[in-house]
Amino acid sequence: MKKNLLLSLVLFAAGPLFAADATPKDDVAGAAAALASQKNYSWHTTVDAGSNARFRPGPTDGKTQKDGYTVVTLNFGDNVTQLVMQGTNAAMKTGDNGWQSAAEALEDNGGGPNPGMFLARMAQNFKTPAAEAAALAGQTASLTATTNGIAGSLTEDGAKGLLMFRRGGNATVTNPKGTVTFWLADGKLVKYQTHVSGTVSFNGNDRDVDRTTTTEIKDVGATTIEVPDDAKKKLE
Repeated sequence: MKKNLLLSLVLFAAGPLFAADATPKDDVAGAAAALASQKNYSWHTTVDAGSNARFRPGPTDGKTQKDGYTVVTLNFGDNVTQLVMQGTNAAMKTGDNGWQSAAEALEDNGGGPNPGMFLARMAQNFKTPAAEAAALAGQTASLTATTNGIAGSLTEDGAKGLLMFRRGGNATVTNPKGTVTFWLADGKLVKYQTHVSGTVSFNGNDRDVDRTTTTEIKDVGATTIEVPDDAKKKLE
């Protein structure tokens, strides 16, 4: 009896010490895992590519259900495209082609612009915010809690991956640098932001990139998703 009481007292006293061992990176990983466990949530992503950028993408809005559909809407100028994913299947809608399956979108169209092909390739490597936040945290040497979120520098490979932005294997990146910041509230992930810079060489052209991407999480547990029948047919 005395031994059991002594052991209980030791464990009780050690509890705060175990909790103190948790690092900011652990906090982010836990918040990302907690978000992934939710039944549903939405997000809003904006990109600031700088005043000298050739292309300025508009905002992206997404919704996801646990073990269900994920819907992403991308805005680029006056053009709006949609991507629906379920498991490993994907369907996408563009202004020119309507709803297509991933296989249809990836078909060769003679080398011309193909938004559907871009969306299909995006689907192949897509990560929900919960998965992306966890991956970003893993691509830092360490994270530090500051007065403005939990922040850290990305590894060279982590920054390079963001700068590549789904380009082909013939693209190269020099001087890649990047940072990531996470904002948590009551242990929940509410926002994260990446900033990357470097020179990207693609098809013989060099382009300096300085890009900030911000994703805000919202409507956790209160998100509803409606998928058109035409899109569902392309997911079969």
